[in-house]
Amino acid sequence: MNARLLPYVLILPVTLFLCLFFLYPFVLVAKQAFSTGSGFTLDNFSEVTSYWKFPITMRNTLLLAAAVVPIQLALALLMATMVNRMQRGRDLVLYVWTIPLGISDLAAGIIWLAIFDQSGFLNSMMSGLGLIEKPVNLLTFQNPGIVFLAIMLAEIWRATAIMLVILVAGIGLIPKEYYEAAEVFGASKWKQFLRITLPLLRPSLQTALVLRVILAFEIFAVVAALGGTLFPVLMGETYAYQFDLLNSGAAAAMALIILAISIGFTLIILRILRVPKGATI
Repeated sequence: MNARLLPYVLILPVTLFLCLFFLYPFVLVAKQAFSTGSGFTLDNFSEVTSYWKFPITMRNTLLLAAAVVPIQLALALLMATMVNRMQRGRDLVLYVWTIPLGISDLAAGIIWLAIFDQSGFLNSMMSGLGLIEKPVNLLTFQNPGIVFLAIMLAEIWRATAIMLVILVAGIGLIPKEYYEAAEVFGASKWKQFLRITLPLLRPSLQTALVLRVILAFEIFAVVAALGGTLFPVLMGETYAYQFDLLNSGAAAAMALIILAISIGFTLIILRILRVPKGATI
């Protein structure tokens, strides 16, 4: 086989897979979003954006992402740094911290529902400590802050490991000689982190943040389990349009709006964390 054709032959299966299971469904969704029985139209987008619930779902989704992602990034950086400095038990600790990766979104929501529910662990603990006389229903419209906190904690617990795995791999690729040289010149651990770890970790930070932000805008099952209709998000409304209202055009329009938001934030992240040409440590 011609050596020039070999790379194209090797990527052909992946290309066909992407065309069949991504590009083709995407074209169908776009067609549904921009058309009705009378042809091309923006009526579906007008319908979903003019609905009174749309600003609320947009605000909730952005607020949740803004609250969760920075905390997850800080925790993942701290945990990845700790793991890479461990001499013994590193694999065991990393395994325990990544257990939530094997739990589905809905299962994670149900686990935290068992904590915040009226008959759950939190009520039992407060009752045992004498803080409350009888169990109270925490996840109600009267306690929007607690509903948001419960969803936030569930997401942090469930999805921080996604960023952790990427950052652990990234830190592991940084040559140890840089740290040894920094110690010779008397650089503190904090200065090593700022001048060595963070700059060389930019590619991994890009990947981790892009992946996590995209998943944050697609959050649905955790919110459905803990908040239900008390905390509407964009993906929840997409589901409602498709399966409750049987309006596939509006659902497709919502899906494209979420895609546009994800692409926009991805470009921002790539811009901010871009590695300047000729940059040195």
